[in-house]
Amino acid sequence: MAISQKSADFLLQSRLADADAGSIEALFELGVTYSTGREGVGIDLIEAHKWFNLAALNGDTRSQACRADISIEMTAREIAEAQRQARAWLGCHATEARRFAA
Repeated sequence: MAISQKSADFLLQSRLADADAGSIEALFELGVTYSTGREGVGIDLIEAHKWFNLAALNGDTRSQACRADISIEMTAREIAEAQRQARAWLGCHATEARRFAA
């Protein structure tokens, strides 16, 4: 059953809020969303790699595997951009980054 764009936007915003609050599961789910294009979000491997990388940094083995899988389809430049975006996210979320590292 298809969901409305309004519902898809709400789910995405909810996951982003959960990621901002320190949820590793939300980081993983964002990676899945962007790597598969589900819930009305276009496939964006750079964005997916970023979220998988953030979850993998916290030991999420599913994210480590997914990051490796999508890396095969990415250029070195795209991977570098995803890593840059992940570092930027960590820089903007210093409190959450400390919580993740704990």
